[in-house]
Amino acid sequence: MRKQQFFTHFKCTLALLALSAYSSVQADINFPIPDAPQLQNVGAYILIDAKSGEILTQHNADQRRDPASLTKMMTSYVIGEAIKSGRISNSDMVLISKDAWATGNPVLKGSSLMFLEVGKQVSVENLNKGIIIQSGNDACIAMAEHVAGSQDSFVGLMNNYVKQLGLENTHFQTVHGLDAPDQYTTAHDMAFLGQALINNLPNEYAIYKQKEFKYNLNKPQLNRNGLLWDTTLNVDGIKTGHTNNAGFNLVASAVDGNTRLISVVMGAKSDKERESKSKQLLIWGFRSFETTTPVKANESKVTKTIWYGKEDKVELGSMDDIYVTVPKGQAVNLQIKYKMDSDYISAPIEQGVKVGTMQFLLNDQVVAEKPLVTLEKVEETGLFGMAVDYVALKFRQWFSYFFD
Repeated sequence: MRKQQFFTHFKCTLALLALSAYSSVQADINFPIPDAPQLQNVGAYILIDAKSGEILTQHNADQRRDPASLTKMMTSYVIGEAIKSGRISNSDMVLISKDAWATGNPVLKGSSLMFLEVGKQVSVENLNKGIIIQSGNDACIAMAEHVAGSQDSFVGLMNNYVKQLGLENTHFQTVHGLDAPDQYTTAHDMAFLGQALINNLPNEYAIYKQKEFKYNLNKPQLNRNGLLWDTTLNVDGIKTGHTNNAGFNLVASAVDGNTRLISVVMGAKSDKERESKSKQLLIWGFRSFETTTPVKANESKVTKTIWYGKEDKVELGSMDDIYVTVPKGQAVNLQIKYKMDSDYISAPIEQGVKVGTMQFLLNDQVVAEKPLVTLEKVEETGLFGMAVDYVALKFRQWFSYFFD
């Protein structure tokens, strides 16, 4: 009797736990995402998921504005690519020209500087830090001349990368970002330039989290991104900018678990305001969303018959990790639906060929779509195998009713 009472009680407990878990899931599904903050007294802003590229909120994000020292993000991108490709190295010594002379070039007067001296030699590593951490306009000129021979040629490289990265509303005229006619960008473009820096040039991006750098001064200069000192967020970059025309700009990126967000605030009234507004966006983003990785690179998600191939089956998935942004707590409820482009896959076929689509669904609503591709190369079989597959395929087509 006691054993029977025990199991009866145990079953009731399990039922209550199951009901509680179900209710919790239902509550999570129905819990609304809080409204995005409406930032006042700024010209434009945007918040994106850096991994999925999803835009979480925006205002005037495609409005063309003066970039100011956000320009240095592209200067840094070009330098990072030059180092990555082996065109230059961190140990290269750069001869400082008159144009890069901090106190000798009137264009640089009153601007942020590394305080370079004409005729001295400075390493690429130090100049790069001077650009990113100190926002040194003189360092930008020195590196432009070292990489491309002249500032104009370097600006040409910058604008080539603008096209390559698909930044449709950005054009640079200077290597440092001091106001110039026909120089402009948008909050949207700066967010995705930041994404490119993070994803494509991790070694270059690692410099952006450094809080100070000392060169040619008695004390180190501090990174102008004040959010690097904020203990409530894990901010590790990226860049500030300010001129009278631009106002106060800030591109910031922070990480929480698997989620990385990038915020852009342009045209704020002060350096403190650009930081507080950026923080508002980031906190809202982390509390409202998370990034999940439902598909890993080269992970087989679907196995399909392949006709006329040396192999009978082909594995399908993605060549890269796939990231999807979902409401906070909803990653467990994400489902995947696979849709093929055609009824049959035929060899020969290369690795990475799109043969369908992966739809990611929450509550039966499609929240993202990504290509479904072949994970392996399948070569064409011989004549005998092709003849056998031809007959089998025709038979399948004729009697498809029985195979579906």
